[in-house]
Amino acid sequence: MKNTLIGSLFLILASSIWGGMYVVVKVVVTVIPPLELVWMRYLIALVALVFIGLLTKQKWKIKKKHIGLIFAISIVGYVISIVTQETGTMLSSAQMGAIITATTPAFMVVFASLILKEQLTFKKAISVSLATIGVIIIVGIDDINMSSMLGGISLTIAALTWALMSVLVKCLPSDYSQIVVNTYATLIAFVVLTPFVITRLPKLNINELTNPTIWGGLLYLGIVSTAIAFLLWNRGLQMLNASGGGVFFFFQPIVGTLLGWLILDETISITFWLGSILILFRVLIVIKDSQKEQNHSLSQQQTEKC
Repeated sequence: MKNTLIGSLFLILASSIWGGMYVVVKVVVTVIPPLELVWMRYLIALVALVFIGLLTKQKWKIKKKHIGLIFAISIVGYVISIVTQETGTMLSSAQMGAIITATTPAFMVVFASLILKEQLTFKKAISVSLATIGVIIIVGIDDINMSSMLGGISLTIAALTWALMSVLVKCLPSDYSQIVVNTYATLIAFVVLTPFVITRLPKLNINELTNPTIWGGLLYLGIVSTAIAFLLWNRGLQMLNASGGGVFFFFQPIVGTLLGWLILDETISITFWLGSILILFRVLIVIKDSQKEQNHSLSQQQTEKC
């Protein structure tokens, strides 16, 4: 019981941190463009992760056969997904960012079926359909202007790529430390983004960068949202089963929507909630269906399937 309560707390904290991330990005991106912001976020996160790794005396060795997989995880999830996520948040709203990326668990169902050969049940197919309809309603109806629509499309790409990355992570052996995996993936993303960012950095307004709000936002994104939240989430899932832990993911859109309303004065329309309700139904179906599946040797079997 104690582990369940602590694990639940870890998952709630991680998801809430990610929900607040959309509001922070919405503020910081007015000064720092998305690409540069992701680069700075990873620089800060990398320092934090290396410090945590050294402090906890992690084993940094990775087998050669898994290096390519970690590269794929980094490019798909840490580069494409995060860049499109922050671009989409800039073009739309914190609410839309939180809600659309909350479709990630449903998209994971599809990728798990294709990559891990998990059974795609009728309920799971219905859940994906509901998620898709919900996203279309939010992207295409909530705010009919080109910026919001492009933002929604960008956020949908972010959700798809993050789902793919999450499934690829399951192909790694369970004995790899999440601190080590996150550190290497962050390092790869940082190196990949550097050539695209290095010539753009001098164009940033130094006076605006010295604003405490901007620096605070960068520290939140780098240390709290990227380093700490990932560790909380992974630790929480270790203390609970994955299907049961998935429900806590929905603290993210709740927190993102509430903070967007309270801090950014964003409005909540009927169509927005209609799309959100459909997405919620999708997740409930996925979770209910997943709870019936028993898999006591998930890590070994998934690694073999990959």
